[in-house]
Amino acid sequence: MPDVEPSEIKLVDEALKTPQEAHIAIRVPARHNPNLQQLIARVNAHEELYALWLAMNVNAVERLGMSDHGPVHFQIVANIALKLLRQLMERGIVPSVVQDHKMTNHEAEVIVVLASLLHDLGISIHRVDHEQYSLFVAQPIIDDLLDGIYPVGPRTILRSEILHAIIAHRSDGKPLTVEAGVVRVADALDMTKGRSRIPFEAGKVNIHSLSAVAIEQVEIASGTDKPIRINVRMSNSAGVFQLDELLKEKLHGSGLEPYVEVEATIEGEMEKKLVTVFRI
Repeated sequence: MPDVEPSEIKLVDEALKTPQEAHIAIRVPARHNPNLQQLIARVNAHEELYALWLAMNVNAVERLGMSDHGPVHFQIVANIALKLLRQLMERGIVPSVVQDHKMTNHEAEVIVVLASLLHDLGISIHRVDHEQYSLFVAQPIIDDLLDGIYPVGPRTILRSEILHAIIAHRSDGKPLTVEAGVVRVADALDMTKGRSRIPFEAGKVNIHSLSAVAIEQVEIASGTDKPIRINVRMSNSAGVFQLDELLKEKLHGSGLEPYVEVEATIEGEMEKKLVTVFRI
């Protein structure tokens, strides 16, 4: 299975297509983790999950005028989350499922990927309180995906850890695990070129819409002082709104603050620069 970077994922508009027309295969670099590889194959064959993603996107895009919340979003977030987790583990940060339940790094990867793929399922019901709705929508799907791969005991623990990561991604969520913090931050990093998680009225010119198109690139690299460095390149200083209202809020309280540094730079000469560098 080929490695995929979020920046390489082609963004498509699948909101109103049928599952057959719209199907987008989820890909993550999973070849070193056989259980994760098997789970991704099951995800891509899961008709109910894909139908839920499409239902969510109709609610989000067509009915609420929000940005994409379909399979493209979950593909991007899953890849970002896996990259963040692996960089943390490479620098000696122990995942909570390893520390507390004596499982392996492979199970930590399963948690962040499945939580990333399932975290917004409640939007298929309503945007308001969708994080709570996501819990009961996701639970039977988690059981279905994990069945036969893990025995009942480990499967039950993994389900609880995945559901915790789902509920902890909400605005006032308080992640209790490294894995949940990773998913929370990864969700906020799907912000490149209009893919903001902040709702805005389509076609309306305001700080939401202007900032949403100002983020040119998000790069996740190894840091010097901290394990992870997030470099954000903006074409306009309006993009600071995305960082201050979304990323900063998701990072603070995530538990990852000691491990992540963020720097945004503005490129281009088309505006009077009010800010040249912004750090969180």
